Amino acid sequence: MSVTADQLPEDIDEMKRLFLAQAANLEKLTAELTAAKAGLIACTLQIEKLKFQLARLRRQRFGSSSERIDRDIAQLELQLEELEATKAAAEAKAEAVAPAPATPATDTPSQPTPAKPKKPRRKFPDHLPRTTVVHEPQACPTPDCDGPLRKVSEDVTEVLKYIPGHFELVRHVRPIYSCRTCETMVQAPMPPLPIPRGEADASVLAHVAIAKYCDHLPLYRQSEIYARDGVELHRSLLADWNGKSAWLLEPLAAKMGEHVMAGSVIHADDTPVKVLDPGRGTTKTGRFWVYLRDERPHAGPAPPAVFYQYTPDRKGEHCRAHLAPFTGHLHADGYSGFAQLYERAGAKPGPIIESACWSHARRGFFDVFDSNGSPIAKEALEKIGVLFDIELPIAGKPPDVRQQVRAELAKPRLEELATWLDQQLQRIPGRSELAKAIRYARSRWDALTRYIEDGRLEISNNAVENALRCIGIGRKNWLFLGSDAGGQRAAIFYTIIRTCVLNGVEPEAYLREVLACIGEFPINRISELLPWNFAARKEHRRAA
Repeated sequence: MSVTADQLPEDIDEMKRLFLAQAANLEKLTAELTAAKAGLIACTLQIEKLKFQLARLRRQRFGSSSERIDRDIAQLELQLEELEATKAAAEAKAEAVAPAPATPATDTPSQPTPAKPKKPRRKFPDHLPRTTVVHEPQACPTPDCDGPLRKVSEDVTEVLKYIPGHFELVRHVRPIYSCRTCETMVQAPMPPLPIPRGEADASVLAHVAIAKYCDHLPLYRQSEIYARDGVELHRSLLADWNGKSAWLLEPLAAKMGEHVMAGSVIHADDTPVKVLDPGRGTTKTGRFWVYLRDERPHAGPAPPAVFYQYTPDRKGEHCRAHLAPFTGHLHADGYSGFAQLYERAGAKPGPIIESACWSHARRGFFDVFDSNGSPIAKEALEKIGVLFDIELPIAGKPPDVRQQVRAELAKPRLEELATWLDQQLQRIPGRSELAKAIRYARSRWDALTRYIEDGRLEISNNAVENALRCIGIGRKNWLFLGSDAGGQRAAIFYTIIRTCVLNGVEPEAYLREVLACIGEFPINRISELLPWNFAARKEHRRAA
């Protein structure tokens, strides 16, 4: 509160007393302010100390030591998943190719073969909703007997089913009847399941596969998620289902691969993936190869498809084996493993003609500009950008239209760009990164400019790089594969799932339909199950 002059005392002694009181009050306030500042500093130091302690505790819980433990556990989980899935696939294959037991040629009684003990069926929790389906027999199976049937007993088989968002059970009830006339026992057969004598139908198998290969959830994490809903599905059981599903789907994935290799223009690329190597106690580097056929950019009639392959290394012999049935133009990067595919005999081109990627050529200039702001690199990026701009209006146009536009607009700019690059190469240090980028482009010029000669070709290989994104996203979640067999299994599911996406087919719905019938589907009609025939097949079944 302010004090005016007329409020001050006239008496000198009173004035002194007031001054001393004010001085004492100021000293007290100063001491309190100093103490407050000291307390603030102490509080700040305490906060920093607590933050440091908290960070240290977090490092102890989530840091290197704990990360090592978690990583070891995850490695074992993945390794078990792959081994159990591989075992399940091998068992399914063995059962499929096992010969039927021979019937003795004589009447001499043989020693009875001990029956394989039946594994008790899983008891599912009571809270799951149940739908009952009764399978009544048609009539007495005895020839020339039309006697009435009387119910003797019934068999009940509970099969787990997945409805998006929850599980439920289907109770297959099969009453057992006896004929009143001839006493023959009769019962309707159990509807076929994807896995014989299994406990899950196609909807569950499809959901587990999609969660692992589309949503990138390892099986042990899925097991934990299902357990929260009261459904105990152990990781080993999920691995068994996954391995047998992959075995069922392998012919279908191979048929998609045949479709890809039958094209005249395909895109190819590869990406590394870490794979557990138990013998060395560490990981090794495997490889996913991707081959894409997509005629939509030039209005081609063939449906798009993508074919994934896994190999334990990056030797060129693998991609050459994959591409053995292919002839035509191959969009790819400068990987040396493809080199033998482009060899020419005399003046005639080989069975595969190289078409290089301008995105790869552009990348070298971008890296230089990003690192030092080089004006030459910037100008190169602008000139290449014009080439990409020319492509935008002709996407989806017929090949002759694309070729004509490129001849009029792109060809002159490519000739100008070649001259300009040669001029810049004389002005800069030969060992610089910019010089390397220029030499990369000029050394592959024929392959880089081949797209202007054929309207079916693309300016870049970006389409197949998009097909690799699912693997890149997956690596962030599962970090590594459990085995080489797991990589081959993943390639089957990636082929089917990503081909569905390219054709606008919902992958989980597709797998539900396919897994429900593929076990008994004629192998010579497997092409009827391809995704582009999926809608027509569903309409036909609905009409029937």
